[in-house]
Amino acid sequence: MRAIARKFSQLRGRGEGGLIAYVTAGDPSPSMTPSIVKSLVEGGADVVELGIPFSDPIADGPTIQAATVRSLKAGTRPRMVLRMVEEIKQETHVPIVILSYYNPIFRMGLKNFFEEASARGVDGVVVPDLPVEEAGEYKEFAEAYEVDTVFLAAPSTSTERMKRIVDYTSGFLYLVSVFGVTGARENIQDVTVETIRKALHFTQRRVPLAVGFGVSKPEHVRQVLESGADAAIVGSRLVKVIEENLGDEEKMVEALREHTRKLKEATL
Repeated sequence: MRAIARKFSQLRGRGEGGLIAYVTAGDPSPSMTPSIVKSLVEGGADVVELGIPFSDPIADGPTIQAATVRSLKAGTRPRMVLRMVEEIKQETHVPIVILSYYNPIFRMGLKNFFEEASARGVDGVVVPDLPVEEAGEYKEFAEAYEVDTVFLAAPSTSTERMKRIVDYTSGFLYLVSVFGVTGARENIQDVTVETIRKALHFTQRRVPLAVGFGVSKPEHVRQVLESGADAAIVGSRLVKVIEENLGDEEKMVEALREHTRKLKEATL
């Protein structure tokens, strides 16, 4: 059993929902990322998602875009992020998922990317701009190196396309809960609950369902789990904590730990 599947099995056994925490790798500096991930894990994150910074992050809102700019200015590159995963895995066994747009993976070459990702401990990869219809070779290399392929579905995803996405997904299905880009929102929208219920028809007993985009508060986490999701994904709010504490690294990691702890309590 792969690490992500094992984690969700453990959560089900304890009657818990999952918390997936996203941060942009290399924000505010490559040297800080392992400490940031450690604080998320200590706060209770069940899976950590690390974003590889990319110059044209079309799915991201202003908070993560700003983090991407900080990361790129700090010199972060894709292979550096993979090396960060290896360093992180020396201290924690929490599954690590990489989020990357397709261009950096394509430039490395699929074989090279998955060979190195697997060797350094990456458990899964999310590629927001890779359509499932064009993912055949990508999926083959990922399976060859036993790296989970996490695909995204949205409120607009058709029934036929949802079936295909679930067939290609392993680890978990990333359900985009709203229309638009990433970013903290005040409330969970009705469309989110409806989308979760729609997706459950395809994911139950096949793959865990994780919900992101706009999930930022403990009450949001609780609501998506009560609607049937297996996990909540929180990104922009955690990235905002980093932004709010750029001048004090010690305060930053403590604030991340505490905020993650509050989010995790909502899954119990």
